[in-house]
Amino acid sequence: MTPKKARPKTVHEYINTAPKEAQKKLREMRDCIRKSAPGATESLKWGMPAFSYSRILVTFAAFQHHIGFYPTTSAVKAFAKDLAKFATAKGSIQFPLDKPLPLPLIRKITAFRVRESIEQDRKWRT
Repeated sequence: MTPKKARPKTVHEYINTAPKEAQKKLREMRDCIRKSAPGATESLKWGMPAFSYSRILVTFAAFQHHIGFYPTTSAVKAFAKDLAKFATAKGSIQFPLDKPLPLPLIRKITAFRVRESIEQDRKWRT
């Protein structure tokens, strides 16, 4: 029996243990999100890199042929036209590994999630 691979405990570890062909894109994604969500907490949620304020803003993950980006259903709906050339699902977007990441679009989507999070949190404060 082969020993079980240890799960990454930090985003840095996650990126360094991802397939080599995905690591550069994961670093680009991380830097882009950091700049778009200043002060957000970085952690792993469900084994994926995540950025949060009071709530999760976005998560992302490496797969064999793409980088998965999970900005919630509302963000995917809000940017449906911009995302037409990418595979999407209810709350996810797939960016192919063999094409450059659409960093300006990732910035806009992340900024949308920041605004949305701040507005939603404001509603619950007394």
